[in-house]
Amino acid sequence: MRRIWNLLSKSKQLAAFSSSASKFRVTAFRSYCDQSNRQNLPGPLVQYKSLVDQGKLQYDPYQESVASELESLLARLEQYEKDMEEYHVNLANWEKQRENERRRLLMEEVELHQKDEDWWKRLNNKLTERWASRKRPANMESGVGKWVSYLKREKKLDSLVGRRPTAPPAPKGLYIYGNVGSGKTMLMDMFYSSTKGIVKHRKRYHFHEAMLRINEHMHKIWKSQMEEKPLQSTVAGWIMSLPFDMKAKEWLAAEERYKQDMQIKNILPAVADKFFLDGEENEKGASILCFDEIQTVDVFAIVALSGILSRLLSSGTIIVATSNRAPSDLNEAGMQKEIFQKLVSKLEDHCEKVLIGSEIDYRRFIAQKSENQVHFLWPIEKEAINEFEKKWHDVTSRLGGRIVSNTTISVMFGRTLEVPESVDGVARFTFEYLCGRPLGAADYIAVAENFHTVFISDIPVMSMRIRDKARRFITLIDELYNHHCCLCCLASSSIDELFQGTEEGTLFDLER
Repeated sequence: MRRIWNLLSKSKQLAAFSSSASKFRVTAFRSYCDQSNRQNLPGPLVQYKSLVDQGKLQYDPYQESVASELESLLARLEQYEKDMEEYHVNLANWEKQRENERRRLLMEEVELHQKDEDWWKRLNNKLTERWASRKRPANMESGVGKWVSYLKREKKLDSLVGRRPTAPPAPKGLYIYGNVGSGKTMLMDMFYSSTKGIVKHRKRYHFHEAMLRINEHMHKIWKSQMEEKPLQSTVAGWIMSLPFDMKAKEWLAAEERYKQDMQIKNILPAVADKFFLDGEENEKGASILCFDEIQTVDVFAIVALSGILSRLLSSGTIIVATSNRAPSDLNEAGMQKEIFQKLVSKLEDHCEKVLIGSEIDYRRFIAQKSENQVHFLWPIEKEAINEFEKKWHDVTSRLGGRIVSNTTISVMFGRTLEVPESVDGVARFTFEYLCGRPLGAADYIAVAENFHTVFISDIPVMSMRIRDKARRFITLIDELYNHHCCLCCLASSSIDELFQGTEEGTLFDLER
């Protein structure tokens, strides 16, 4: 497992525990990259060279080259932030002026309609006939009248107010790809930390978390669309205060609802807009999305990423992404080729492709150099079990020793998860409890967000018979790693042999 190598040694709580020489076999780890949050960090290239000088990283020309590219991008952000601030001021003024003009046009229309008694009779006759028949004529297309009036109004607004201001050209982002363990995520995180204080809107997502957020936002938008409210509750206050009769107000309210329907007809752009709105709606400026391990595992991922990333890139968001594959190689299964090709074209237009060509898996390199920390214990025999229990006892004792049973933590989409044993940020599970049940990325994110240290016991050797459990375990490790948690394991075999399979067969294509 490519990420266990670093994950097992992140916690300072476990760092102080040393194990005496023993007969059972161990694998030792230590992380050289300090992931703590610090303000006013220098650029990624300066950070990288400093870690090399301190002996915490081994010099790699490929990593230095990527750090240099990221440093160059960082240098262009300050001016871009200023340009985007000015753009958002102009955009806000344009939107306000356009909305005022739109309402003025609507009131002119409704005044004309209210004076035209024949128009209201025709409208009432149509409504009466439709209600009586409860069936729309087969040759009548839904919403054609409103669509035509909506287009005419929008065209008139373009001539009165002008078209939407054009965003300033954004600096090209980076798409960093290469072998596992080559340092892609580390370099991206150095860049992300350096943007603090330079760019107002900055987000970092791992693939699993991003997909969950997308699902969450889509669910909320669909729910709001499906809610049917009485007319009085949906009519905006500004309409109710107008000096028109109720029929005119109903027509005006219908036009307003149609405009809103048009704006959220394509749900993915609406979801994309939510990515950077966490209580910062009034803070205008540039936006950066750092996306770790971009992949296209299924049709939904392709469609969702294509729609959302296209929207973000078109609106000036700078994307820095990592992946094990080049953009054109993300979809070897050939799913949704046309949509996927649009996604690739967008990425290639807005991001420089940077190959980090190192063949070294630095996570294993770090493990081989470190002998002072033991957080992966194997096999499941007496001595390893005793050492695992000792570590659990040492950590919990330092935190007061008051172990809580079956505490409940919140999970996305309103769900909850029971934690069998926990104490002040440290939790203990069995493999079967976390990976043998129908849990997923949302549950593992909740664990990682609530506990800085996680103990997992009874991890078996993976085989095709338990492939679903193996996939859950990989997702769990990804989320613990992504949230910089510490992991202490008791397993049946070494990490190298954990995914080699059993006599039942090896695991096929699991990493992909």
